[in-house]
Amino acid sequence: MRNITVLSVLVIISFSVYGQDPVKNYALSMSFQTGFVYGQALELVYQNPNKNDHEFLSELKWDMKPVFYLGMELNYGKTDIMSKPGFFSSVSFKAGFPGDTGIMEDRDWVSSENAELTHYSRHTNKTREFLWLDAAIGLSIPIKSIFYINPFINCSWMRFAFTGRDGYGKYARVISPYNDTYHPIDDNPNIFIYDGQNVITYKQDWFLAALGFTIGTNYFKPLLIDLTFRISPLTYCVAMDEHLSILLLNGTYTAKQTYNDYTSLGLYIEPGCKISFNLRKIDFSLEVNYRYIGNTRGLAYKNNSRFPDLNHEAGAGLSVLDTRFIIKIQF
Repeated sequence: MRNITVLSVLVIISFSVYGQDPVKNYALSMSFQTGFVYGQALELVYQNPNKNDHEFLSELKWDMKPVFYLGMELNYGKTDIMSKPGFFSSVSFKAGFPGDTGIMEDRDWVSSENAELTHYSRHTNKTREFLWLDAAIGLSIPIKSIFYINPFINCSWMRFAFTGRDGYGKYARVISPYNDTYHPIDDNPNIFIYDGQNVITYKQDWFLAALGFTIGTNYFKPLLIDLTFRISPLTYCVAMDEHLSILLLNGTYTAKQTYNDYTSLGLYIEPGCKISFNLRKIDFSLEVNYRYIGNTRGLAYKNNSRFPDLNHEAGAGLSVLDTRFIIKIQF
């Protein structure tokens, strides 16, 4: 409700203060985009502070190195943003191509007596789903016919789904299962090879709301240069991890484990830049953004339990460089 109120205020300011006609001097444009992201999604379980000095109980890194995508974008705004102040809005959607995108690594620190690594596994990572939706609304404010500032509100939804397969696991031998003590992981560890097997899956759904601003210039026309920055603590992630049933060398199967995590209120930041070349009603643009989300925490549920695991706290993160080429057509 608060976001809707702020959006309404922005539009009212645009119309009433600056006297803008909502139709005249405005146009709809459509963009076709292709690009790739390069980075990682993170899955975290925070350590019980009474066990040892290590921050995490588990850390899983899921590569997107890279994921290629196609997408479209719709924009509505002033035909000449340097003439008078006005408003703008945009909606962008992109979908990635499934495929192998690097590796996933799983690390555990479960010893009760020290902070040494106890479990490590490494697998080929396949990105099964990659969906990304952004929507924004804001004001365009020219300054001395050279620069413009665009404050805006941005909302995002992202879905990433992965499968880790093949690879191997290296696990420290247990000294005592009753008090969680282990031999060093390099002291004759247990080694497992997961050839031809899907070992683990993971899915994240991200919901973000942020304030941002763009500073741009058309001083070098027909080249346009934009610098953008977004920031917010309003992050929410719904994630599901499935440790699949695995056939071991002795002919037995491991039990399937499912974890559902609900984390929020991390730090979201996204700086970016764009260079565009304008040919009348067609723009060709190259845009690079870095999207980072960290320090999220929340509840974790195991095997579809109605009750959260109060001994551990879940976390999620994202760190990706997004590079895209855009062709924009104004109607």
